[in-house]
Amino acid sequence: MAPSSSSGLTFKLHPLVMLNISDHFTRVKTQLNPPPSSCAAGNGHSSGDAMIVQNPRVYGCVIGAQSGRTIEIFNSFELIFDPLTDTLDRTFLEKKQELYRKVFPNFYILGWYSTGSDADESDMHIHKALMDINESPIYVLLNPAINHAQKDLPVTIYESEFHVIDGIPQPIFVHTSYTIETVEAERISVDHVAHLKPSDGGSAATQLAAHLTGIHSAIKMLSSRIRVLYQYLLAMHKGDIPFENSLLRQVSSLLRSLPAAQSEKFHDDFLMEYNDKLLMSYLAMLTNCASNMNEMVDKFNTAYEKTSRRGGRTAFM
Repeated sequence: MAPSSSSGLTFKLHPLVMLNISDHFTRVKTQLNPPPSSCAAGNGHSSGDAMIVQNPRVYGCVIGAQSGRTIEIFNSFELIFDPLTDTLDRTFLEKKQELYRKVFPNFYILGWYSTGSDADESDMHIHKALMDINESPIYVLLNPAINHAQKDLPVTIYESEFHVIDGIPQPIFVHTSYTIETVEAERISVDHVAHLKPSDGGSAATQLAAHLTGIHSAIKMLSSRIRVLYQYLLAMHKGDIPFENSLLRQVSSLLRSLPAAQSEKFHDDFLMEYNDKLLMSYLAMLTNCASNMNEMVDKFNTAYEKTSRRGGRTAFM
């Protein structure tokens, strides 16, 4: 496992970068592993004859801005990688860099991204090749392997530091922490992606269950983090650990930003909205009952008319 960074830099990662890397990986994997139907239609061979590539690696650059000791990663673009020479297409990279400078003049190349489980020695060659563009590039690594037990995001950000190994200074990868930073447009996009219907045409009950499961997981994670913070503040209050004024200021700012949920106005507004929701539910229920009743009456009248006609014919005969 790579050691931790000691640079003191603060990294902020936007969701758009993760979506771009995931989309890049999914497209490449689909192209390398086409569906069995398309394989059979295209070349007449069965799907068992095709070699399946499990998790191909993709490469690209990440762009953003730096303000003081804070580095914010806003976007990314794909790169062409030659696996035979383990090098990037520099002509393509320079062309993409020029195009992005025209659209985003305040952004510059911060580093590169790839997919995999961990950084290896071959990644350092690509890392060194980008040092002429950025003398201290960063490396964003996304792990495409599905791990249902993992709660954290499968994204790791690496920096490079020179460490003396066998008397020779050599660059090595060191992982650093980061936070997720979003703007309003990204929040809307992520929420839209989260509510997309499954491609297999799942039922509304399945989608509702998945949605409620996601909400439950988010609330459970929030509760666990609040519990950890509460225990930390309680230990600080008892004197078991020293006071940390910067943390106390952050907690105080967080509490002040929360809405006052115990005020009389909030209670009245909440009851009014709650009653309105209940009234709408009751009206919908009554409307549904009236519709079912009308349908039943129509069926009863139709059956009665048919029975009356049969009785009239029998009497006449």
